[in-house]
Amino acid sequence: MTNPVIANRLHFEDLRLGETIALAPSTLTREMITTFAAEFDPLPFHLDEEAARQSLLGGLASSGWQTGALSLRALVDAFLSKIASAGGLGFSDLKWKAPVMVNDTISGAVTISELRRSQSHPHWGIVTLDFDIRNQKNKQVMTMRLANLVECRNPEVAA
Repeated sequence: MTNPVIANRLHFEDLRLGETIALAPSTLTREMITTFAAEFDPLPFHLDEEAARQSLLGGLASSGWQTGALSLRALVDAFLSKIASAGGLGFSDLKWKAPVMVNDTISGAVTISELRRSQSHPHWGIVTLDFDIRNQKNKQVMTMRLANLVECRNPEVAA
């Protein structure tokens, strides 16, 4: 039985290995950085400009978790909201490669690096997505691998 909520969305069979999804840019303002940090990552180099200048980062920097959250939001907008996603299974290989500073603009791409059917639940497929997030200077700032559960249109057909 087809779930009417996701009936018109792409299913596991529609996804292609190597497909790349472009992520929309997001510019991090001072207010965005300090508001996020005050609630979720209240370290001095995310909150206090003087302390940040004296830190290893040399200035006010976004939390890596904020970079991840903005990247995930961009993925939802560009891809996950268009597929029959049942949610994430987890992430691995998260690396913050360079700090994201005030007024930096981040964007990037996500590539489908693996597609496989669940062995125990053939009505589900697992898509693995590799993130490559860069700043406006094309410097890589974050990489990550994310696994997501996606409904199969034809669970009886082997992948």
